[in-house]
Amino acid sequence: GIKIFHAGTAFDSEGRFIATGGRVLGVTAKGNDLEEARDRAYQAVENVKWPGGFYRRDIGWRALPQKQHATKV
Repeated sequence: GIKIFHAGTAFDSEGRFIATGGRVLGVTAKGNDLEEARDRAYQAVENVKWPGGFYRRDIGWRALPQKQHATKV
């Protein structure tokens, strides 16, 4: 499941959501592990149509296991 929370929003004169500042959307998702949940959340974010909106791509990276890379010597 995916949930999207909003804050820092209001309605414009035509009844559409608009951003009024700060962090506007919080997107959460469930998965079998942290990496899957994060991937699902980012997939949901990419489906949000918000001209001029942007999001971070580094959320949760410290909690994920770092992939080991072998280096030839």
